Amino acid sequence: MRLAFRDALHAVRRAPLLSMLSVTTIAFSLFAFALFGLVALNIKRALESVEERVEIRAFVTDSTPAEDVTNAANEISRYREVQAVKIVSQDEALARARRDLGEFSDVFERGVLPASIDIRLKPGSRDPRSVAAVATRVRTMPFVDDVRYGEEWITQLYRLRNMAGVTGLVLGLAFAIVAVIIIGSTIRITVLARSKEISIMRLVGATDGFIRRPFLIEGFAKGVLGGFLALALTWIASLTLEHYLNFHAMFFDDRIAAFGLAGGALIGLFGSGMAVNRHLRRV
Repeated sequence: MRLAFRDALHAVRRAPLLSMLSVTTIAFSLFAFALFGLVALNIKRALESVEERVEIRAFVTDSTPAEDVTNAANEISRYREVQAVKIVSQDEALARARRDLGEFSDVFERGVLPASIDIRLKPGSRDPRSVAAVATRVRTMPFVDDVRYGEEWITQLYRLRNMAGVTGLVLGLAFAIVAVIIIGSTIRITVLARSKEISIMRLVGATDGFIRRPFLIEGFAKGVLGGFLALALTWIASLTLEHYLNFHAMFFDDRIAAFGLAGGALIGLFGSGMAVNRHLRRV
């Protein structure tokens, strides 16, 4: 193994430009994939922040005793889909409406808006089916006059979320396949440049495993270096977008960054293995 590490290091020293080309190709291939992933991650976060605003508002008839409203709120809070329940009195509803309307705050008069029970749902229970199921159960309560939850808006939001997820998955796989093809072709150039060396090693009785090991180590190292460079480029791109577009972009966490480095290493390892195996079959 020590000899394999030494041979890999000597190969890099003998052809530094070719090694730099391989690392750069891996870096930019992974950078294109990471940049798309970063955009998809921020779109997902934006949709989740909008999804957090999904709530059900049950309007209560004016003659309902406060004790009945409180008991109903406690019962609703025990639903498995419900995260939080808040009772909004008529005065609170009026203050909220005036705050939201701004300069048109004088449109509503005292006692016009009914009291309500505002229901926020747990993550994972904000899809149209779950929201409609909770709304239906609340609507059966005798003192509930009406239930509003923006059915059409929630349906469109959920459809947009599914479309973004499917599009992200398909394009992500396409980027990954293109990256593997480009990287494999680049590493194959490195193997072909050392074809005479491989032939001589074969003639003196070297096994395929002995010949393959330095190339695998070299490919692994290039993949890791390319992954680091791709992360650095993605971070710079993220800061640039934040500066010019004036918004806070979400960057990859440590787990995703480590996954990216591991992906670069595996791509380098896999590309080297495929290239050297193809050449060994021809020798």
